[in-house]
Amino acid sequence: MPTASTIYTYAFPTTIHFGAGARQRLPDVIAQLGLRRPLIVSDRDIAQLPWFAEVVQLVNAPTVPYTEVGGNPGLSQVTAGLAAFQDQAADGIVAVGGGAPMDVAKAIALMAYHPGHLFDYEDGRPEARPVDQPVPPIVALPTTAGTGSEVGRSTVISDDTTHAKKIMFAPQLLPQAVLADPELLLGLPAKITAATGMDALTHLVEAFLANGYQPLCDGIALEGLRLVAAHLSDCVAFARRLQAGETLSEVESAAHLAARGGMLNASMMGAIAFQKGLGVTHSCAHALSTVCDTHHGLANAIMLPAAMRFNLTAAPEQFLRLARVVQPTATSGQDFLDWILALRRAIGIPETLTALGVSTATTEQLVGVALQDGCHQFNPRPVTLADFYTLYQEAFAA
Repeated sequence: MPTASTIYTYAFPTTIHFGAGARQRLPDVIAQLGLRRPLIVSDRDIAQLPWFAEVVQLVNAPTVPYTEVGGNPGLSQVTAGLAAFQDQAADGIVAVGGGAPMDVAKAIALMAYHPGHLFDYEDGRPEARPVDQPVPPIVALPTTAGTGSEVGRSTVISDDTTHAKKIMFAPQLLPQAVLADPELLLGLPAKITAATGMDALTHLVEAFLANGYQPLCDGIALEGLRLVAAHLSDCVAFARRLQAGETLSEVESAAHLAARGGMLNASMMGAIAFQKGLGVTHSCAHALSTVCDTHHGLANAIMLPAAMRFNLTAAPEQFLRLARVVQPTATSGQDFLDWILALRRAIGIPETLTALGVSTATTEQLVGVALQDGCHQFNPRPVTLADFYTLYQEAFAA
């Protein structure tokens, strides 16, 4: 395990500076990219944290942070952020936060010098506009271990009216540098830690099970799964103790930092691995976010057991490999499903959609949106309309 005092630099798929205190490299990174007025993009909650002022000082530029990001990122947030970028004559972006600020930052960067409407650039859209103009550099400082957007080349933005999610993809949207500092995750509440951690887990598992031949992604997914198994429960347990007002010992604080670092790496590995594809869990979760505005990680966490039960018979050998990563003595893929259920209980994830407050009256709408989502096309088992109804019914009643 890397030591707390060492910062490591990876070059995959972009330049990643990983380690406690990595944020201190921000001035050097900004200088290397030739930026003079980068716009800081973050969310309302992060802007209130004590270390955010330190990040603003490290940027050391005459710009006012744009922090009006919240929840599932919508087009109006991008529009307001783009106005801030233009008003301040910004030349780059420093994205600080989880998936929402990262997605908004990428969308702002895309539209900084491109004409038309953001959704004109939707991936897979007939006659979509090409991304052929300059895209200002992005520097990413992740503050959650979930989506791994800091190492992704796409942005997902919701239509403010329909809540439908639109994906814009271009290699130019990949941040030029990532400062992956686990110290920025130490204050995350237990519920957010759990939900984002399950998001990372779902990326890793679905990427490994996705149809297609991509052994590089498979290897990354399995190692990322090992990191989740080793660290997610500890991260949540430490977060609960801190929220209860406990003071951690020096040894415990070091263990907490190491656990956060493990999950930060697992999150990035999940985002890299799902270049191979995802699966039916994500189609169901995307529908929940669209129809019910459900947190993406929480939606994945609740749908994952039903989706994995559905997939087990289609990929028994792959499930056994997953099981042996988290439990070396496992004898079947069912052991992996049992592990998922035990993990969810341990970290406090609601067991059903009903417990989350989702109404069964939304089922038909959820199925319609999920069926149109492209992720299930990579699922190891084909998913029919009837299958989606069954999956949601299981998630409501499980």
